[in-house]
Amino acid sequence: MRVGRPSLLQTAARTAVVAGSATAVTGRTARRQAERVQQAGESAASEQQQMAPPPPPPPPPPASAPTPAVGNLIEQVRELSQLRDSGALTEEEFETQKARLLNQ
Repeated sequence: MRVGRPSLLQTAARTAVVAGSATAVTGRTARRQAERVQQAGESAASEQQQMAPPPPPPPPPPASAPTPAVGNLIEQVRELSQLRDSGALTEEEFETQKARLLNQ
C-alpha cells in the first residue's frame, strides 16, 4: 500500500459518498419543508372555513305552474292522441305524456 496521496479510485469513491450524503440530506430537507408548507396551508384553510360566514340558504323552489284549465288539458290530450295516431309518438310515449299532464 502506498502512503501519501489517495488513488484515483479512492478519490472517486470518497466523492461519491459525499455526493450521495449531500443528496440524501437535500432530499430530506426539501421533503420536510414541503410537509411544513402543506400543514400551514391546511391550517390556514381550516381557519378560513371557521371564520367564513355560513353560505346563504338556497333559494326557495319556484312556485309550481298553475294547473291548466280543463279545456286546455283536453286539448293537450287530443294533440297527444293525434301525434300517436300519426306515428310521431309510440303508445308508451303517449301514455307517459298523458299521465304527466293528468298529474299536474
